[in-house]
Amino acid sequence: MADQNTPKTVKIVDIDAYSPPQIAERIDTIATVKASIDTTKTFLLGILAGAYIAFGAQFATLVTCDSTLHYGLTALVAGIVFSLGLILVVIASAELFTGNTLIIMGYVSRRINTRDMLNNWVISYAGNFVGSISMVFWMYHSHQFEFFHHMVGAKALLIANMKVNYTFKTALARGVLCNSMVCLAVWLCFSGRSVADKVISIIFPIGGFVASGFEHSIANMYFIPIGIVLRKNPDVVAAAEKMTGKALDLSQLTWKGFVFNNLIAVTLGNIVGGVILVGIMFWFVYLRPNISLSFSVKQDFFREKK
Repeated sequence: MADQNTPKTVKIVDIDAYSPPQIAERIDTIATVKASIDTTKTFLLGILAGAYIAFGAQFATLVTCDSTLHYGLTALVAGIVFSLGLILVVIASAELFTGNTLIIMGYVSRRINTRDMLNNWVISYAGNFVGSISMVFWMYHSHQFEFFHHMVGAKALLIANMKVNYTFKTALARGVLCNSMVCLAVWLCFSGRSVADKVISIIFPIGGFVASGFEHSIANMYFIPIGIVLRKNPDVVAAAEKMTGKALDLSQLTWKGFVFNNLIAVTLGNIVGGVILVGIMFWFVYLRPNISLSFSVKQDFFREKK
């Protein structure tokens, strides 16, 4: 009888988002986890991340190839559908170089050393490149570029050609802005407790950077190589010239142009945006040792001694 009258404990499910200090602590902890992953696994997960971002890139290319909407609305649609890439990365837990710049928080907290951090960045970056280039191969052989009278291929060609004609300063600045938004999307994901929370957290920051024309190094590992491949297809070039109403200058759309006109500057910008504008900034606000508090405690101690 006594047992029947005993009130039962009710387990309350916490659905509130994690607070910013809690998010900082979670990212700080995850840095140690990422640094402990062996090289092979990091590389393989990097390949998957590169492929996932490429899925988002080709999706954005497809849905906007024949858009008759206003430029801003077309860019918004492209950004929303491109979010597929980071959604796959976050939910499937792959290793994306741009998001991994946030492990700088674990580095400045001295949870991981320089070697661990750079190893994660270099291996994930290399894996991302392999995954992106693999998707170029598969997408080309899928002949998706022939859809809508080669308009999908024409759109891909125009995107790639635009990207290799930026100045170094422009590519760098757009890379900084891009990865600040990518890392903010990752930051928001760490506030969520469910898959739905994470998906919603991703859409607006990623949609915003794509619509704003910012530059993502891993996405460009797909966007530009697919354009380099398609520039040799006369039907695609003709469709692209029809879309623009003028002859195209594709002289910069080469592997050299890809690396030196875009990838180097954008990668450096992505590092600055993720490391300084997000990682170190949030570490300084939420995780740094409270120097002023320590100083006041020491003062009180010496006063007591006197």
